[in-house]
Amino acid sequence: MVAPMAGVSDLAFRRLCRSFGADLAVSEMVSAQPALQTSAKTRRRLDHSEEVGPISVQIVGGDPHDLAAAARLNVDGGAQIIDINMGCPARKVCNARAGSALLDDERLVARILERVVRAVDVPVTLKMRTGTDPAHRNAVNVARIAENAGVQALAIHGRTRACGFGGRAEYDTIGAVKATVGIPVIANGDIDSPEMAKAVLDHTRADAIMIGRAAQGRPWIFREIRHFLDHGKRAHPPALRDIRMVLTRHLDDLYGIYGENLGVRIARKHVGWYTRTLAGAEGFRARFNALETAAAQLAGIDDFLARLADRSAQPGSLEALAA
Repeated sequence: MVAPMAGVSDLAFRRLCRSFGADLAVSEMVSAQPALQTSAKTRRRLDHSEEVGPISVQIVGGDPHDLAAAARLNVDGGAQIIDINMGCPARKVCNARAGSALLDDERLVARILERVVRAVDVPVTLKMRTGTDPAHRNAVNVARIAENAGVQALAIHGRTRACGFGGRAEYDTIGAVKATVGIPVIANGDIDSPEMAKAVLDHTRADAIMIGRAAQGRPWIFREIRHFLDHGKRAHPPALRDIRMVLTRHLDDLYGIYGENLGVRIARKHVGWYTRTLAGAEGFRARFNALETAAAQLAGIDDFLARLADRSAQPGSLEALAA
């Protein structure tokens, strides 16, 4: 599954990851605050044009009434699954008593989940962390509350709120949750290779895995993981021509969704992720980030990858791909 990532897992990214074999792609989080639901950003996040179902929309907030209303609004807009965010560690979100800040108030957690489950007739899922800090890992308690409230599945990031994205994820807590509840459990956190995917599945006995940062600039990781799980060996990595095709497709989608001006700006971070392992990437990114039009960006990518292909074809040259 594709993890919900603010500013990353937009419609273009979700469609691309699904095309590489992801079974589900959860949307960027949508605020449950009524005042924010008519903003241009929220309207874009509610766009599911040509998106393959099931369509899962993540909502974020701390008020049970607002979250229930947001769930109904999104179901009316096409959501087939409502996912509740209790995992985001961002200060801005937690200061509003939302995201992973909710984990230290289990009574509020119960009220939110019960209210949202009653509000809609589609499955409700929960994305959470293992607790507020390493000394207070209450994921098992929260998982029981979620199951009793009627939540249909749990995605658990193997870090606490206090951990942010530092250190390494731990999976023992995810395994403990899986051993406790009867609903599907999805493991998340630091799964960045086919081998790691299998190791986490084996260790936690989870029903599925969720990939976030490792898919940035590497949407084919879902195909690689599926191949490894099915055949016990790695698939061939994409060639430069394949990377060019995927990258061009992704950028064309961004320009179409956001318009050229905004699409060009958003494309810069994605191109940085796609090219970060390629020889000469640092200099290329500096040049690319100065380009102001879609045509210039696409031409710049073509030129950079063509030069790499020429270098890699020369006898005795260094490999164009660094990894």
